[in-house]
Amino acid sequence: MKKRLKRHYRVARYVVYRQTILEPVDHLWTFLGTFAAISSIGLIQQAGFTRQDTIFLIGSFGASCVLIFGATHSPLAQPRNLIGGHLLASLIGVAIHKCLPDQLWLSSALAVSLSIVVMQITKTMHPPAGATALIANIGSEKIIQLGFGYTLTPVLTGVSVLFVIALIVNNLAPHRTYPTQPLSWPGRFRGLRRRLQSSKTEST
Repeated sequence: MKKRLKRHYRVARYVVYRQTILEPVDHLWTFLGTFAAISSIGLIQQAGFTRQDTIFLIGSFGASCVLIFGATHSPLAQPRNLIGGHLLASLIGVAIHKCLPDQLWLSSALAVSLSIVVMQITKTMHPPAGATALIANIGSEKIIQLGFGYTLTPVLTGVSVLFVIALIVNNLAPHRTYPTQPLSWPGRFRGLRRRLQSSKTEST
């Protein structure tokens, strides 16, 4: 038991150590990406606020920036997780609130827990999305009134801005790549075509 605890401690210390060993230029790219993303969403809200009273900026986007700019290579920061996690969590959060509008403690707990399970099942785990589901239940009256429109704005609009800026900023730095495994559609189509051709020749 003692050896196991020591081993776990060494692993945890190594992980923390690795997280803190960054090139100084990394801090600059993290700052630039986060600043550009949040300020862009904030400016969109400021420009449209007086005319449409629309919400574009929610707290969970700040947590997403920690991942997509501060831990760019994390599986939890990849586009599938960023976009899928937020969208699924927002839909679940709104649906639960509509079913249990007067039981805030229960709707909040169900929204977050169900969102996590659905993200696990769909392989779209993105920790900040838990807050997106929670905000759908405990947010301001303005957010609550949006209903399923909450998924479109602020969630989809904000996530789209985060994604585009992450693509630009994280790929400007020579030592960063985002996403870590870009999808090569032409290569996939060529491989599929070869398999189809080979199956045809085998059948003849």
